[in-house]
Amino acid sequence: MPIYVYECKKCEQTFEVEQRIVEDALTDCILCPDGKVKRIIQPTAVIFNGSGFYVNDSNKGASKAVNPAAEPTPAPKPAETPAPAETKPTTTA
Repeated sequence: MPIYVYECKKCEQTFEVEQRIVEDALTDCILCPDGKVKRIIQPTAVIFNGSGFYVNDSNKGASKAVNPAAEPTPAPKPAETPAPAETKPTTTA
């Protein structure tokens, strides 16, 4: 059975109650006589077990999916041009 956390609007105390999922949420505080409560949403930890998840496969050298649109295209190679020939200085007499 899940454990739900409630907070009283009057006394501002929080408390946990183990309830079935199909039960209605509490409305009255169990700590003070005339307080109203609201349910607090708690984060839960999620662990993915089994093959196919990155956490499990990252150390096994799993191949990654190739998305051609996501990969950068290589830059075009510059055309090879011959080096300029050496010229001898000409002397004018």
